Amino acid sequence: MKNYKVLIVEDENIIALDIRNILKNLGFTVTGVTAFGEESIEIASSNLPDLVLMDIKLKGKMDGISAAEQIYKRFHIPVIYLTALGDENTLKRVSGMHPFGYIGKPFEENELMEAIDRTLRIMKKFSTIN
Repeated sequence: MKNYKVLIVEDENIIALDIRNILKNLGFTVTGVTAFGEESIEIASSNLPDLVLMDIKLKGKMDGISAAEQIYKRFHIPVIYLTALGDENTLKRVSGMHPFGYIGKPFEENELMEAIDRTLRIMKKFSTIN
């Protein structure tokens, strides 16, 4: 398996660390961990991960939906949302972004890995990643 690069954007530190540990144990490279939408764009720009795991509620002025939109438009990096938010307005905004995945919190490790695997297979099929 290729050593895929993943950026984690999560406002809860304990969840971010848990995701990072899961990914590292499975052979992924974590290119960064941040709780800020603005910073996620900077990290994506400099590290060009293969995938972004994005919370919707973030610290700072930019939420995860706006950050994901910028990351996808600028760098064509797929985004999987990880969030506890499930209200109608949030779901409408997320669906308008055509996310590669949406995982509700709390989530199981196998849900996370299935969403990542599915996204990477789709991206590989369309030759956006090697």
